[in-house]
Amino acid sequence: MHSLEQLEKQQVGLRLPKYLIDEIDDFTQQYALNRTDIITEAIKSYIEEQKAKVYYESFDRSCKTLKESLVDEEVEKLQTLDELMDEL
Repeated sequence: MHSLEQLEKQQVGLRLPKYLIDEIDDFTQQYALNRTDIITEAIKSYIEEQKAKVYYESFDRSCKTLKESLVDEEVEKLQTLDELMDEL
């Protein structure tokens, strides 16, 4: 949960290609939202997606490291993360 201070809004200027503004404006009419709401949600979604990507890449690296450290011949034959997870 964010604090009130973190929720305080700050104006930011940015330049976007016209085609994106046109698409945003289409959404504003279609869903009764304003540009700020749409851009805010898009940025939040992007940030969450990037955090998840970093997390899963780290998890994948950890699993590969684990696989390399295991000496069991059956585990050595595993090729994918799914196979390794099934074995564990």
